[in-house]
Amino acid sequence: MDFDFKHPGQIIPDPPPRSRRKLWLAGGVALGLGLLVLLAVTQIYQALNPPPPEPPPVPEIRQRVIQGSIAPGETLSTLFNRFLAPQEAHALIEKVRPHFRPRDLCAGQPYQVCVVEDEFDRFEYDINRDEQLIIARQGEAFRVTRAPIPYEVQVERIRGVITSSLFETINSLGEEDSLALLLADIFAYDVDFILDIRAGDSFQALVEKRYRDGKPGGYGRLLAAEFTNQGQTYQAIRFKDGSRPEAYYGPDGQSRRQQFLRAPLEFSRISSGFTMRRYHPIAKTWRAHPAIDYAAPTGTPIRSVGDGTIIAKGFTSGNGNYVKIRHANSYETMYLHMSRFAKGIRSGGRVGQGQLIGYVGSTGLATGPHLCFRMTRNGAPVNPHKVRSVAAEPISATNLAVFKTQATAMLAQLAGRSAPLAEAGGGAGATRTN
Repeated sequence: MDFDFKHPGQIIPDPPPRSRRKLWLAGGVALGLGLLVLLAVTQIYQALNPPPPEPPPVPEIRQRVIQGSIAPGETLSTLFNRFLAPQEAHALIEKVRPHFRPRDLCAGQPYQVCVVEDEFDRFEYDINRDEQLIIARQGEAFRVTRAPIPYEVQVERIRGVITSSLFETINSLGEEDSLALLLADIFAYDVDFILDIRAGDSFQALVEKRYRDGKPGGYGRLLAAEFTNQGQTYQAIRFKDGSRPEAYYGPDGQSRRQQFLRAPLEFSRISSGFTMRRYHPIAKTWRAHPAIDYAAPTGTPIRSVGDGTIIAKGFTSGNGNYVKIRHANSYETMYLHMSRFAKGIRSGGRVGQGQLIGYVGSTGLATGPHLCFRMTRNGAPVNPHKVRSVAAEPISATNLAVFKTQATAMLAQLAGRSAPLAEAGGGAGATRTN
C-alpha cells in the first residue's frame, strides 16, 4: 500500500524555480508602470492647477519720532508749519483751542512728534507734570485730547529731622523742593514755616513718587504725613469723604483745613513783628505797626490766607501796590508793597484760600522788598499770629468708620510698623525710607 498518498486538493505544487522568477519580474514591471502612470497624472494635474503666486513682500513703513523741548518764542504755528501746509496747520490750531490755549505753550516743556511716511501723524506735548496734549491723525482728520500722563507710581516713606530749614533738609534727602511745599501746604494751618520752625523739628510722609520711562517724574499725592514742631505733633491723612474733594484730616476725623493760613508767604523771614510802637525807618518817627513784615526777594509769590472777596486793589504813595480782602466772620486782610498783581486779580472778584494774588516788591514807603501783612476784625487791628480760626467740616458720620480704619493703617505704615521698608541714607539729620 502507498501510505504517502495525499488527495490532490490538499497539495499546491511548488512552481519550478524559473516560473517563480517570471512571476517576480512581472510584478516589478506592473509596479513600475503604475508609478509611471501616477507620476504622469500628478504632472498633468499640477500643469492644469498651478500654485498661486507668492505674495509680494510687505513694504516697511517709514516712521520717525522727533523729540524736543519748546524753544523760547516758539509757537504751535511755527512748530506745526514744519510738518503741515500753512492752511492745514492753521485749521489744526483752531481745533486745539477748545482743549488748550496756544498762548499757554511754555518754553522748556517737552514734546514729541511722530512722522509716518513723511506725514505728520501724532503730536504729544506735556502741558504740566500731570497732563499732556495729544493730537492723533485719524484718516484725513485729527483728533485732539487732553490725557493724564502715564506714570509708574511707587509709594515711599520719607522722613527727616530739621537742622536749619525744611528746604535744606528735604534737599539733603535728595528730594525736590516741591515736597517741602506739599508738607507746608498741609500743615500751613498749624505751623508758621517762617516763624515757628526750630532745629530738631521732624517730619515723615508717605508720598507717591512717579516714574516715566524709568526716570523720576515728580510727586503724586501725599497720602499721609506727620510734622513735629516744638514738641507738638500734627498728623494728616488724605481722604475723600463722599462727594467732597479729597482733603486732609487728623486721626480723629477733624479737618486740617482752617479759615486762615498761618502766613501769606510759604517761606521767608519776619523782618518786623506786630507792635503798637515801632520806629519807622523812613518817616523817622515812632508809630504803631499793627502788621507783620515778611522780608523776601522781589517776585516771591503772595497768597491769600483765606477765602474772600477783593474789596480794594490799587496804589497809594504809602502802601504801594496793595490788595484788600474781606473774609467771613468780619475779618479783613491787606497785602502791601507788591511789585505787581497776579493775573485775574480785580476789585470785586472772589479769591480762594492759598490763591496767588501778587508778588513781593518795594513799592510805596519801603526800604527794601518785603510784604506788609495786616489783619483786622470789625475794623480793629488783630495780630495774625494770635488768631485761631475755625476748622472746616470734619469727616461725615457716614464715612467716619471707614476713615478711621484707613487712617490706622496709614499711620502704622507711616511709623514703619507695617510693610517693612528698607532704609536708604539721607543727609545730616535726615533719613529716607523706601
